[in-house]
Amino acid sequence: MNKILEEIIEFRNKRGWKDHDTPQALAKSIIIEAAELLENYQWEDSEPDLENVKEELADVLIYSLAMVSDLGLDPEKIIREKLIKNKIKYPD
Repeated sequence: MNKILEEIIEFRNKRGWKDHDTPQALAKSIIIEAAELLENYQWEDSEPDLENVKEELADVLIYSLAMVSDLGLDPEKIIREKLIKNKIKYPD
């Protein structure tokens, strides 16, 4: 996880995008990319373009991981914490 996170941040920083990647801008970008992902499933009777699904999922993950990094959070830790809460909320 750390390796890919470093690659994302390095890519962004080399292009001078760090100043624009505020938590608010990243949250908006996550929603925009998620909407683009949803477009693949807009029409129930059509098959989604798997290549586009992968690209849009990657965009959502990239923006999410950039936000995690900028907020100083540990992605594995916050996922595990949420899974624990979900297990309590939705027991077997």
